[in-house]
Amino acid sequence: MVQKALTLAATKLPNVDLLRPRMLGIDEHRFRSVRFFKDPETSLWKRIEPWMTTIVDLDTGQILGVVDGRDHTGVGAWLIKRPLEWRLGVQVVAIDPSAAFRKALRMWLPRTAVSVDHFHLIQLANQALTEVRQQLSHQVRGRRGRAVDPAWAHRMLLLRASDTLSDRARAKLETVFATDDPTRKLKAAWDVKEQVRMLLRTGSLEDAELAKEELERLVKESNQPETTRLWRTICRWWKEIEVLIVTGATTGKVEANNTSIKHIKRTGRGFVNSANYTTRIMLRSAARTAVNHP
Repeated sequence: MVQKALTLAATKLPNVDLLRPRMLGIDEHRFRSVRFFKDPETSLWKRIEPWMTTIVDLDTGQILGVVDGRDHTGVGAWLIKRPLEWRLGVQVVAIDPSAAFRKALRMWLPRTAVSVDHFHLIQLANQALTEVRQQLSHQVRGRRGRAVDPAWAHRMLLLRASDTLSDRARAKLETVFATDDPTRKLKAAWDVKEQVRMLLRTGSLEDAELAKEELERLVKESNQPETTRLWRTICRWWKEIEVLIVTGATTGKVEANNTSIKHIKRTGRGFVNSANYTTRIMLRSAARTAVNHP
């Protein structure tokens, strides 16, 4: 009875096609836990990750749609159902560095500017630094890092933004670079990570271009596969980074909605029916939007 009441209420939600969103955000979340299924033909086990993609109005924070999967097919099918006037009204779409989402947007919103989320780019820079630290430990000590190793003991400090460090924290980092970085590779990767942060904080395209040139110099000096891979990613997503710098559009409100979605999933002890799951998500989002944007 409860689900029937929710399904009936969902039919009275505002028609998405009548809204005129100016900025969209797209990100994925896991609908259910990872499952393994045996293929009857090959007798091999397949790993299935049931993902769903959330589409959010960045101005109001309202969820406009939830689609199956996290590839270009689901997002593209949802976008093509929207009226042409609706699609032409979308000016900016913020995504994470997902080639699948970018492909769908190029196909169905070709005139819309695409912004890449800065958090995910910084996450990639931190990942590159972590990989360098781990590789250095194996190279120098022939083992994984331990609590007695300065670089491992202060591994989280290495990921902090330099402008947020206290004098005491800076002194700890200097100790790490002086005593646990004989090849200077860790310091070089740290400099690259910090330059990525600086690039994403620039306020104009001119400053961003200068920051990019400095980043290229640091990557060449570092001469490590981890930082080179990061540089290639920055180059591949440079147009989207420029949109981020100009518009400031991020997926922050999408991530906030994904957190609320997790609460819904936990409260319901998980869901099997994706339609019932989506109904609860849309109702909760519409109710919050009505309160915050009457």
